[in-house]
Amino acid sequence: MTMAGNLRKVTGLDKVGGLRKVARLGRRRARVDLSHHARSPLGSSVVNCVSYRDGVRAPVAGDLVDMVEQVRKNRHGFVWLGLHEPTNDEFAGIAELFDLHPLAVEDAIEAHQRPKVERYGETLFAVFKTVCYVEHEQLTSTSEVVNTGEIMVFVGPDFVITVRHGRHSSLGPLREELESDPGQLTKGPSAVLHAIADHVVDDYLNVIDAVQADIDQVEADVFAENGARADPGRIYQLKRELLELKRAVVPLKRPLLDLADRPVRVVDPEIQAYFRDVSDHLLRATEQIAAFDELLNSILQAHLAQVTVAQNEDMRKITAWAAVIAVPTMVCGVYGMNFDHMPELHWRFGYPLVLGVISVVCLVLYRGFRRNGWL
Repeated sequence: MTMAGNLRKVTGLDKVGGLRKVARLGRRRARVDLSHHARSPLGSSVVNCVSYRDGVRAPVAGDLVDMVEQVRKNRHGFVWLGLHEPTNDEFAGIAELFDLHPLAVEDAIEAHQRPKVERYGETLFAVFKTVCYVEHEQLTSTSEVVNTGEIMVFVGPDFVITVRHGRHSSLGPLREELESDPGQLTKGPSAVLHAIADHVVDDYLNVIDAVQADIDQVEADVFAENGARADPGRIYQLKRELLELKRAVVPLKRPLLDLADRPVRVVDPEIQAYFRDVSDHLLRATEQIAAFDELLNSILQAHLAQVTVAQNEDMRKITAWAAVIAVPTMVCGVYGMNFDHMPELHWRFGYPLVLGVISVVCLVLYRGFRRNGWL
């Protein structure tokens, strides 16, 4: 046996090399099986599937597996796969190809998740709530003002997978905008994550501006001359829709701060500065929602106060007219008792005198109530 052979035997390198060989064979078999599974049709949920190299879209060559293998072979660029409401079967091959965590996969398929950012090994999983403003001619107590959806983003060293739920917030224009700025795409998948976060937060601000117009209209109606007759259901509806918007915006504050401040392997350090800007915009949206909530509370309280004042005015009017009517009622009640011995009962001018006294007393009461604002 040679000296090199003895050295391998003594140090156990033969055993280690054998283990490495077995591991390589296992990975090769896994890759073959995986490729076979992932090459199955992805279904109609795929919106787009492209790869980027040096910030520029690379020519399409083969299927998704070919793209991934090419990117990993060159160790440069990344793949962006866009999906819309995929089923479990459609997503199974993709999850295996990119080694996605089962919990994150379940969240991406089921949707209805709270905005968050989670780490699974080298993969980052982010959930964003998308919102859009529902146009309406007139706000009613049943009008839908805010419609919500979701965007889930898987970010790895060489891939970005976006899963969108809902019929709005298409990422097509965002993809075109990013492709027009190759310098940003050269920063890798984290640039796409930032662009999506920025896009979602900008939509928050746009929806908030539109909701403000509805709040201004309701406020104007409440403080109008007949504001007490305004429909309070519209105020409650705005508060419900504002709560829906709040559920989308507020929980995203902590994840964005983490992306901006804490180092993450798949997030380029230069991109973290951009996340700080997005976090600032989100803070502005959060503050405006809180201000709108307080304003709606004030509007509702003002409306209730106006209703109370209107009811008091109605009661004063009723009381005043009751006092005026009480005078002739009392006099007529006295003379309607049919006694023989009553003052001026047989006097010729007794009846006109009683009518005159009733009229004068009623007129005095009316003028007094009118002067005091009761009538």
